[in-house]
Amino acid sequence: MLPGVLLARLSLQRSPLSASIDRMRLLLRFLLNALALWVAAWLIPGIYLASPAAAIIAGIVLGFVNAIVRPVLVLLTLPVTLITLGLFIFIINAICLALTAWVVPGFTIDGFGSALLGALVVSVVSWLLNGLLVERT
Repeated sequence: MLPGVLLARLSLQRSPLSASIDRMRLLLRFLLNALALWVAAWLIPGIYLASPAAAIIAGIVLGFVNAIVRPVLVLLTLPVTLITLGLFIFIINAICLALTAWVVPGFTIDGFGSALLGALVVSVVSWLLNGLLVERT
């Protein structure tokens, strides 16, 4: 067997420890999303979280919405995003946040303006927290 092929096969195998670390990173990202939503609810009038449990559930749902729905929206709105030089991504983020609020009981957003400002706050806080606390491989 060629050394490169053998090396590629070995690199595809993962230890149970690395799988456990990946699960912990995912859990940490969900909790950081919840913290970012809590900060947005504290800063932006019109965004309300009923409890810490609602924030955690909303953080998990927002993670799934960003992983599944957001790429589809980005692809469907690509021409508009290109015309607006990428500014339409802020609208997509607000839609994802509003969808999360629609799905999660105890998390409400009063209007589109609050969703837009909240999406900006959540994006910045999540970016900062992930950059500081989540180790890169």
